[in-house]
Amino acid sequence: MIRPALAVFAVLALIGAQSASAHGHHPGSRGVIFVQTNEPGGNKIDVFNRGDDGRLSLAAAYPTGGLGGVAAPGTESDHLASQGSLALTADGRTLIAVNAGSDNVTSFRVHGDRLQLRSIVSSGGEFPASVTVRGGLVYVLDSGGTGVVQGFWLRGSHLVPIAGSARSLGLANGDPPNFLTSPGQVGFTPDGRQLLVTTKASTSSIDAFQVRPDGRLSATPVVNPSATPVPFAFTFGSGRLVDGEAGASSLTTYAVGSGGALSDPRSQSDGQAALCWVLRVGDVYFVSNTGSNNVSSFSVDASGQPSLLQAVAATTNPGPIDQAASGGYLYVETGTNGTVDEFAVNADGTLSSIGTVAGLPPGLEGIAAS
Repeated sequence: MIRPALAVFAVLALIGAQSASAHGHHPGSRGVIFVQTNEPGGNKIDVFNRGDDGRLSLAAAYPTGGLGGVAAPGTESDHLASQGSLALTADGRTLIAVNAGSDNVTSFRVHGDRLQLRSIVSSGGEFPASVTVRGGLVYVLDSGGTGVVQGFWLRGSHLVPIAGSARSLGLANGDPPNFLTSPGQVGFTPDGRQLLVTTKASTSSIDAFQVRPDGRLSATPVVNPSATPVPFAFTFGSGRLVDGEAGASSLTTYAVGSGGALSDPRSQSDGQAALCWVLRVGDVYFVSNTGSNNVSSFSVDASGQPSLLQAVAATTNPGPIDQAASGGYLYVETGTNGTVDEFAVNADGTLSSIGTVAGLPPGLEGIAAS
């Protein structure tokens, strides 16, 4: 249920979105980047067009109708302490944003570089920080309190809660949670049969729920200890889970069993500080090292062994966090200053800096791209 103040804000957001959409569309653009500002006074989505040279230009801004959040104790770079706080559906038609400060989730219909607000719903818990979508099924990770994953169906870009879908992770965080002990990401396996959650330093585990045909999850997860401490963010590649583990600043891959058990861990450190976020671009895995203000790159061979390509593939503005890729370009949010650093991804997997989008609010978090 939306609080009265938020209901009014939601109406204003819709009016603002409709006004912005009237003049924000650029038919000749070569891609669209969505950046979540995560402002505690009012969360919004800044929409950028990607030019032929990879540089971004602001098209419009759209309030989510909710509030951004700040994990305790108020870290400069990583306010949500998560990966995947903004999600775009595979068909590019729906964008889903978390509002950690107001415990709700917003969905938008996407029309190129224009957004139309469709729904604002309760997240089912405290401090929603990560969201994942596969087909019409959505799960939100609430990282405060015990940690909860809550399911939704997408109906015409509207979020509809699935009754009986909430599952507790059994953690012991506050609201807001501590950035180190809050869970880090929720995501489906590529076949959609399992839902994974990283717990970071709470238990240093990767929890695996089975996804049932009705969209609900198994009653309890398989709890898998991570190979190195503080599993944070993940993606998939070479038929394996590829996990960023901050404690040793390492990239670890795992075989994922049909029952949820992870096996055959293979790790490689980048020698930097606080490897947390990971994004696959082609055959290269780029990771953000928020403690070193840089990005490293890895490859993963057929056996699942990661190899460090470049310990410093690129330097960034302070506090690199979430990443997105579009059309051969890599975009890295930096939470300390509030920028999006722009890079060209070269044919050999190296990066070349092409610019920076400045003037965004410090504490921004969440990025998606078409």
